Amino acid sequence: MGTTVAEVMTSEVVTIRSSARVAAAIALMQQRSIQALIVEKMNDSDAYGIVTAGDIVAKVIAFGKDPKTIRVFEIMTKPCVVLNPNLEIEYAARLLSQYHLHSAPVIQTKLLGLLSITDFLACSNVEQRPQALTQLSRRLRRRGRFVLSQAPVLLNVRMLGQ
Repeated sequence: MGTTVAEVMTSEVVTIRSSARVAAAIALMQQRSIQALIVEKMNDSDAYGIVTAGDIVAKVIAFGKDPKTIRVFEIMTKPCVVLNPNLEIEYAARLLSQYHLHSAPVIQTKLLGLLSITDFLACSNVEQRPQALTQLSRRLRRRGRFVLSQAPVLLNVRMLGQ
């Protein structure tokens, strides 16, 4: 069995309430140097959501809206794609690529962590077995949205035409 999501995910997840203002989300992201926050469930039968820096730029800043007046629930993605901690990273890479995602919460009954595309770099065997990164790179290149170039230790990601 290959490396699993649980082995490379970030366990310390930063969450925010859906009723919080976007300005608070921005402050939290800046303070923690992160790009995504998991939106807490309102109750046990509710789904998790996610709000990313991209959401804030595309839905608030790009339209000149005031982050102090907009609430997280107005711009978040909910429900969001979630990953099983036992999923092999190659499959997780394909899933993130297929849905054009940079991160997804890892859930098995409860929130366990967050997997982002940068977590793939933390894999101890990424240089020996780069299939996941290579497949992710091919999918993104085919879509013409991103270019991934793989150096011996580094993976560079840049947006094209956007």
